[in-house]
Amino acid sequence: MEIKNTGFIQIAIIYLRLALAIAYLSSVASRFGLWGEGMGWGNFQNFLAYTAKLNPFLPPSMIPFVGWTATIAETLFGILLIIGFRIKETAFLSGVMLILFAIGMTIGFNVKEPLDYSVYTASAASFLLAAF
Repeated sequence: MEIKNTGFIQIAIIYLRLALAIAYLSSVASRFGLWGEGMGWGNFQNFLAYTAKLNPFLPPSMIPFVGWTATIAETLFGILLIIGFRIKETAFLSGVMLILFAIGMTIGFNVKEPLDYSVYTASAASFLLAAF
């Protein structure tokens, strides 16, 4: 089946931008307890503990830096994707960050984790968005 309807493609691109952006911002909200305790990480300390599990090769002193860097990047990616600023660059960097996250999940846990949470899929979606 070939889709030639550029209107459909434009709607799909906007949908993809918003879906990725909202996922990022939801994850950040969870880190700060905005979804409530028991929902996602619930607080930043729980998120940092998870970050340490994803990066067992890093010294513990590096974990806050990595956690804050990811949080700032995800916040920026979410905002930039929503407003539509530098979409290609934002989507590409988003794809890179997500594939690194998926690799970290595989190393820290197992390959099932990133597959169950569709991290490879989100990374591929980011790269596809960058291609458009």
